[in-house]
Amino acid sequence: MVFVNTVVIVQVGLGLTQSAVALALALALALASFGAGSMVAALVLPRLLEKLTDRSVMLGGIGVMVAGLFAGTLVVGHASLMVLWFVLGLGYSTAQTPSGRLLRRSSNPEDRPALFAAQFALSHACWLFLYPLAGWLGTRFGMTATFVMLGCAGALAVLVTTMVWPSEDPDIIEHEHPDLPAGHTHTQGAVDNGDRVRHAHAFVVDHQHSHWPSAGR
Repeated sequence: MVFVNTVVIVQVGLGLTQSAVALALALALALASFGAGSMVAALVLPRLLEKLTDRSVMLGGIGVMVAGLFAGTLVVGHASLMVLWFVLGLGYSTAQTPSGRLLRRSSNPEDRPALFAAQFALSHACWLFLYPLAGWLGTRFGMTATFVMLGCAGALAVLVTTMVWPSEDPDIIEHEHPDLPAGHTHTQGAVDNGDRVRHAHAFVVDHQHSHWPSAGR
């Protein structure tokens, strides 16, 4: 919404069409507000992440963006647009910045290049869809409807995330290895329950852990 439609909102929605200089200044100030919000979040996040989980922080950031998109329907002037863009920048950086920590936590060192590449490709595939969608919605239905529709898309993302990312997400998980033989190097020192080998460690999905354990397995 910010990158695609700022110029349309400033020039058409706010009626700043008289002077190219005034238009350029208004655009610069609006985008600078978004950047300022992102920078403030980036400066605050290190201390915030010492007290809160990645999940809470990232979902909070997405929630701020969703609320901001819905609030965009109330923008009536350049000052209110700058405040809104600052809030969206704050939420954007809060949601995006911890993603590197999350990817490192979710993988072994040898798997991280592939995981980071996959995340990069997936995020840009989403942008490839939503960038033109934001522009098309704006020209077809107007900015108010675009704010609402993109807000709904963000709310759907929050809903999906809360479903697939459990609130209880410990690093170390006790689990079993029914497929590994006794004495396997990965399970040395583990408790042997007959046909199942059970132990606990920092858990990531890899070639020895093909799926997330459930019910302690």
